[in-house]
Amino acid sequence: MLVLIKGAGDLATGVAVRLLNSGFQVVMTDLEKPTAVRRAAAFSQAVYDAQTTVEGYTARHCDSAAQARALLALGEVPVLVDPAAEIRALLPFDALVDAILAKRNTGTAITHAPIVLALGPGFTAGTDCHGVVETMRGHHLGRLLLTGSAQPNTGVPGDVGGYTTERLIRAPADGPFEPLVSIGDRVEKGQAVARVTGLEVAAAIPGIVRGLLPRGLPVTRGMKAGDIDPRCRREHCFTVSDKARAIGGGVLEGLLHFSR
Repeated sequence: MLVLIKGAGDLATGVAVRLLNSGFQVVMTDLEKPTAVRRAAAFSQAVYDAQTTVEGYTARHCDSAAQARALLALGEVPVLVDPAAEIRALLPFDALVDAILAKRNTGTAITHAPIVLALGPGFTAGTDCHGVVETMRGHHLGRLLLTGSAQPNTGVPGDVGGYTTERLIRAPADGPFEPLVSIGDRVEKGQAVARVTGLEVAAAIPGIVRGLLPRGLPVTRGMKAGDIDPRCRREHCFTVSDKARAIGGGVLEGLLHFSR
C-alpha cells in the first residue's frame, strides 16, 4: 500500500516508521518551515537539511511527484513542502493519514483517498474520515475509533517522569529563536536554554533536552519551542517515542481493518 501522511513531525514519523517496518510505502508532506520540536526524531527535518535518517530510514526533501516516485523506488521517504497535500491527486495513494495534530480539521475529507485516517481531536469517524486514532496519553492511547471522536485537547502535556507543563520550553517573546543548548544536552533547573530578541528562557526542571526548534525560526510569545526529558536517557532524543509507536499501531490497525 502507498500511504500519504500529512505532517512529518515526531508523531507522524512514528506512524511512518511503524508502517515502513510493516512493508508499506510512505510519502509525507509538511510546511515550508516545520515547527516540530522533537526534530531529531522527525522526518520533517529533511525540509531543512535536504535529508534525515530516523531508526534506519532515510527521508529526503523533494519537489515533485516524479521525484517522489524515484525516492520510493530507492526505499526512501519523500517529504514535500505541500501543506494542502496536493500530491494526493498525482500519485495512486491507497490511504491518507492526517497527522498534522492541529486539534482541528484543516481540510481533510473522507473522499481524499480510499482509506482516510486521522490522529487526535477535531475529526469524527464516519464523517470526515473513516477512522480516528486516539492520541491522548492514558488507557486509550493508540485506540482505533470507528465512530465518534478522540478525547478533546486539555492543553496539558502528558506526564513524563512526573512532570507535565514543567517539561516545556516556551518562547519568551516574538522573534527569531536562538537556542543556547543542543538536543541531547543535559541541563539543570534554572539554566538558560534559549533566547528570543534578548529575552532568555530557563529550564524549569533538570533533564535532557529532547526537543528544540531550529535556530532562526520565527516564534511567537508562549509558543512551544522545546522539551526537556527528566528521565535523562539521551537515546530517547533520537528515536521514536512510546507514544508515537502506540499511535502508529493504531494507524496500522486502521489500514488493515479498512483494507479487508
